[in-house]
Amino acid sequence: MTTSYVERVSHSPADLLITGCTVLVHDDQERIRFERDAAIVVRDGRVESVTSAADVTDVVGFAAVERIDARGQVALPGLINCHTHAPMVALRGLAEDLPTEEWFNDVVWPVESNLTEKDVELGARLACAEMIRAGVTCFADHYFSMDTVAAVVAECGIRAHLGEACFSSQGPQGREKSMEFALRHRDTTDGRITTALAPHAPCTVTDADLAATAQLALEHGHPVHLHAAENRDRTDTSLSRHGITPIEVLDRAGLLDTDLLIAHGTGITDRDLPVLERASGRTAVATAPRGYLKFAWPDTTPIRALRAIGVPVGLATDGAASNNSLDVWESMALTSLVQKSVEGDPRRLTSRQALHHATLQSARAVGLGDSIGSIAPGRRADIVLVDLTGPHTRPVHDLAATLVHSARSADVRTTIVDGRVLMRDRELLTLDVPAVVRELEE
Repeated sequence: MTTSYVERVSHSPADLLITGCTVLVHDDQERIRFERDAAIVVRDGRVESVTSAADVTDVVGFAAVERIDARGQVALPGLINCHTHAPMVALRGLAEDLPTEEWFNDVVWPVESNLTEKDVELGARLACAEMIRAGVTCFADHYFSMDTVAAVVAECGIRAHLGEACFSSQGPQGREKSMEFALRHRDTTDGRITTALAPHAPCTVTDADLAATAQLALEHGHPVHLHAAENRDRTDTSLSRHGITPIEVLDRAGLLDTDLLIAHGTGITDRDLPVLERASGRTAVATAPRGYLKFAWPDTTPIRALRAIGVPVGLATDGAASNNSLDVWESMALTSLVQKSVEGDPRRLTSRQALHHATLQSARAVGLGDSIGSIAPGRRADIVLVDLTGPHTRPVHDLAATLVHSARSADVRTTIVDGRVLMRDRELLTLDVPAVVRELEE
């Protein structure tokens, strides 16, 4: 700690001081390491310093508006759910043990079509509560009635990347509504809400509408968030009908020239990799392994191949109607295990690689790689504190492995977004869950 820093903090109270924890940090090569017995100083919503607890203790008169004693806990960058449909928690468990098309066409879509704005609001509230309790500080959402979701996000304090979904069946009005939402809410709530254009998928949006979306995105500087190559069936159908893959459809429409977040991508083929590699925009993929296992899809997101060509892969849950959960912690563990199985190599993904995907890779996937995803000076103070004193996490021989394979989302004690404590010692401070549950279950 420099003298100038000590002199400054001794006269100006920090907003938040976290002491005694072990902090996950990234070095200049993006390798993960852990700093023990550390302190995190937060001011104006940002991390001002990561230093030793002793240094802060030794500063005479060091003042902070709020303090957290985090001994026995690990401070991680807040987890990011890179693709979900938050209001769909209202449909959790509604359609079980069904093939994908039957699940969607026979059950979920007919019910979804009748959801009211109030249903969406209550679902979003319950989803935000679930994610905050699981250490998720940011989520990327692709749904409808998104003005309602944005209002919930603004109230409860979480960070979100939101897009109003549109289909070609809605006519030009669907795309216009998606655009108007993106413009109206871009960088609102002090920057906690960012927005994207959100065409549903190449199979539900025409080539002309995809091209029009790409043009709007480039004109207004908006990213795009959509489903594509979700599974091998979708890819095979596209090949048989059009002679090209869904990824090649996106390329032809100009969407690979935009900043693009592709949900799922388990149907990405070897022929797609050169197309993605030469994309002029920032292309990323969100993987949600629990849903793929539940639907018995034969493939998973080709993480190793995508990373080899420089495509970030973030972690996601998809909606709770298919996944039953918004637990990104589980997605992190499953991603590691599924990749080991697919690759036939226990060295991929390692625990440290899984943590990298859960933090910096996920931040890049949602276009926020410069502001969140790591605990470092200048970054937004999106931090979770994880208690590793339980019997299921002891002893600790490899801290990264303990976090990924032994710890659970229920071990998150405290969740902080922009320096504001949203949950402390497992108590939610910005949402009344019993009231939401009572109203939703009616």
